[in-house]
Amino acid sequence: MPDKPAPPCLTLEIEHTDDLTIVRCHGQLVSELSNIFYSKVRPIIPATKRIVLDLSDVTRMDSMGLGTLVGLYTSARAAGCEMQLLHVGKRIRELLGLTNLLSVFTIIGEHGVRL
Repeated sequence: MPDKPAPPCLTLEIEHTDDLTIVRCHGQLVSELSNIFYSKVRPIIPATKRIVLDLSDVTRMDSMGLGTLVGLYTSARAAGCEMQLLHVGKRIRELLGLTNLLSVFTIIGEHGVRL
């Protein structure tokens, strides 16, 4: 009998400094977990000028996860908060490219762009 795949898991580490909040994401940003992600990050937006989402440990993202990123980006812009992505992996970069969203997000941590 084959083993069942592990249920999706997402954990967030949130670090606040003066005008910057870093959200380190670990696990999967998928439909089952996108509401949790949104509910943890959305309340931070009015209280900070800049949010950096560290995606270095995100192992999978689906369309709902991508939609959640777009929703947070829209909320951040409306509140005058800058939202940036840090350490975007190859598969997430491909997903952003396929959906023509790569140019929408500011991606930092590569090509000389620093945190």
